[in-house]
Amino acid sequence: QISTAGMEASGTGNMKFMINGALTLGTLDGANVEIREEVGEENFFLFGLRAEEVEKLARNHNPQDFIDRDSDLRAVIQLLEAGHFNQHEYGLFDDLIAAVKIYGDPWMTLADFRSYADAQEQAAQAFADKERWTTLSILNTARSSKFSTDRTMQDYNNEIWKLDPVQVK
Repeated sequence: QISTAGMEASGTGNMKFMINGALTLGTLDGANVEIREEVGEENFFLFGLRAEEVEKLARNHNPQDFIDRDSDLRAVIQLLEAGHFNQHEYGLFDDLIAAVKIYGDPWMTLADFRSYADAQEQAAQAFADKERWTTLSILNTARSSKFSTDRTMQDYNNEIWKLDPVQVK
């Protein structure tokens, strides 16, 4: 769930993943905020800028600075520019490269890269520990009741519809 914090791009699909035991590697955007509150920050792989940091950085940032400071990011950009991942589809990533290098990286992809890579490594380490991963998965399911359809419908009824239960005979 990698939407940029403050952009409200994440939907409720990640809640369905949580209900089914998936672990979240995500930013503090949209539904991820609620998921992290329910499952606990120690059971959530957080990365990226916070919304207020995105807002501040958006005023005056140079995406090239992130490329210059991070050798891994620089290597990724060089591989993309060289066509390494699209040898049979020339130009496939040209729009992506232009978005981050020419058009100012409006989604802060480069700014979040290092944090994402570090969180991905933490998730990989957790996955390598079968017992820990299983525990985290069970906790995600167990703590997902807030997102159940039954609870949502009950809330809608209590707050909007105000219907009385029907007695089945």
